[in-house]
Amino acid sequence: MDSHNVSRMPHLHREGDRIRLIVDGEPRVLLAGEVHNSSSSSLTYMERSWDRMVEIGCDTALVPVSWEQIEPEEGRFDFVVLDGLLAGAREHGLRLVLLWFGTWKNASSSYAPAWVKRNLARFPRAQVEPGVNKDAITCLSRDAREADARAFAALMGHLRAVDEGTHTVLAVQVENETGLLGGARDRCALAEAAYRAPVDLALSAHLLQHREDLVPELMTAWTSSGARAEGTWPEVFGEIAAEAFMAWQVGSFVGAVAAAGKAEYALPMYANAWLRGPGQAPGVYPSGGPLPWVRDLWQAAAPSIDFLAPDIYLPAFRDICAEYRWPGNPLFIPEAAIAVAPATVFHALAGADALCFAPFGIDGEFDWGPLQETYRFLRGMLPVILEYQGTGRMVGLLQEREAFQSFELGGYRLTARFHRSPEAPGLPGRGLVVALGEGNFLVAGADLDLSLEPRSAAVGQVEFLRIEEGTYEDGRWVPGRWLNGDELHLRLGPELCARRFSVFLR
Repeated sequence: MDSHNVSRMPHLHREGDRIRLIVDGEPRVLLAGEVHNSSSSSLTYMERSWDRMVEIGCDTALVPVSWEQIEPEEGRFDFVVLDGLLAGAREHGLRLVLLWFGTWKNASSSYAPAWVKRNLARFPRAQVEPGVNKDAITCLSRDAREADARAFAALMGHLRAVDEGTHTVLAVQVENETGLLGGARDRCALAEAAYRAPVDLALSAHLLQHREDLVPELMTAWTSSGARAEGTWPEVFGEIAAEAFMAWQVGSFVGAVAAAGKAEYALPMYANAWLRGPGQAPGVYPSGGPLPWVRDLWQAAAPSIDFLAPDIYLPAFRDICAEYRWPGNPLFIPEAAIAVAPATVFHALAGADALCFAPFGIDGEFDWGPLQETYRFLRGMLPVILEYQGTGRMVGLLQEREAFQSFELGGYRLTARFHRSPEAPGLPGRGLVVALGEGNFLVAGADLDLSLEPRSAAVGQVEFLRIEEGTYEDGRWVPGRWLNGDELHLRLGPELCARRFSVFLR
């Protein structure tokens, strides 16, 4: 790999506190979509999927590549479908994020090859009840880890050979929604022995080195057990020992697979999470998956994973985004609920600095008109969004359970009052506000009113100098009417629109 291609290949770049995805030498935000799990197994079927994504306005497709399809027999690799996916994406002007469905897909091993599934002696299964095999290979299987890593390395080596000069593929998801369902921890023979053995020295060293900034949930459990540097998992982690054990074991497995792939072609790599619902115990959601309260364990176990990413189908979208924004971990949303995607995308990009937003099932049957309209609307202002991400001068607006959203921006107190009640059908109020500087602002979105006040009542009253409607084309503002008469207010109706306005204190 020559130095030019290394510098031009997709990579993550830190600028102060923000992390950028660099594509062809420029920062990029992905307006994407993830196809259904089985779509990419057929190039014929994918023709309709490509067309749908182009119609909606996606610039990137998230597509699975399964272990069973590229290695149908051990040691014999078949990249015909992968090559076809690359060709299809290029033909339709799309970039790709590949999803490696290896040992895990939704905490199951359903995409492992038949020669792996059938050989339970070589590739033993996880067990929630001793002696009762699950449909998932145990994360303690060294043979499974090594076989998965070899297959992933072969995939990445082939990808380097056929895509290094084109950069169709921008990133790779390693496995899918890992962890264990049905119980807090694996109880197969391998897991039982490891659980009663001393905690790995590498993890102990990590805890001691980072004890000042560990996640509170992990820190509390560890210190409550005496902040021990040595001991078995129950002795070191107390009440969360089962999930901590699974996070370390699953993370170590995924990290080994990612490291093997990066040795061949070092694209950005991430692990995605099936999230915990309210009040759920580990095992109802996959125990040991890359969730925020075990992130320290994952970071220690899987340094080749560049970031952890949430699949967001639960309510409280804003809170989930915040949970996945810690120093060094950029927000990347590989799966989002498609029904509300035309609203949640505003907060993802403008409120949480997301590198990617991808509704799941983009090639399915649904009313995609609102998403098409939203992606078209946002496409023109992506340069503006990129400019202001991470600066503290942009806010995302998303109505959840509240009637209004208040915040400080650009030296003023702003309030967005949403038109719909939280229980009403249809899309919630949504949008973004940017402080352009010196009393100049941009607001864009739908179904809200925006008002401004001084941060202190003692400093005067806010007066509009001008409100201007318009649109963005490739980041360039195209002005429309000046709304300085009866329309001198910031009311955004049911149709997406943008306003630039200037204010001062009198």
